[in-house]
Amino acid sequence: MKNDISTIEDIKLLVNTFYSKVNEDELLSKVFNEQVGVDWEKHLPKMYNFWSTILLGTMSYEGQPFPHHMKLGINEKHFERWQALFMQTVKDNFSGATADMAMERAKNIATIFQYKLGLKPTEI
Repeated sequence: MKNDISTIEDIKLLVNTFYSKVNEDELLSKVFNEQVGVDWEKHLPKMYNFWSTILLGTMSYEGQPFPHHMKLGINEKHFERWQALFMQTVKDNFSGATADMAMERAKNIATIFQYKLGLKPTEI
């Protein structure tokens, strides 16, 4: 039986596993590594803080994630793939109310970002 997301270690597992998949993905890896040149040593701790704030209420994230996405030239296919990888990561590693909330929040974030970018939200 899988555990729910309840600790910072769970958040780190979620984020590290997810971004490992992103780095292996032909579509998303190009955006993160070639186009943006993400500094993973800086990005991953920000993502730990982001998701622990959303899921565990740690209030450790400071910032606004949307502006970083405005100039990326991403489209519905990128959001669809991002959501699919995220949902699969959660389902493969966790089960429970917080895991369900993680998937719902990810879907909501993607939908809001797509609206703000003038894209049609994807259905996952």
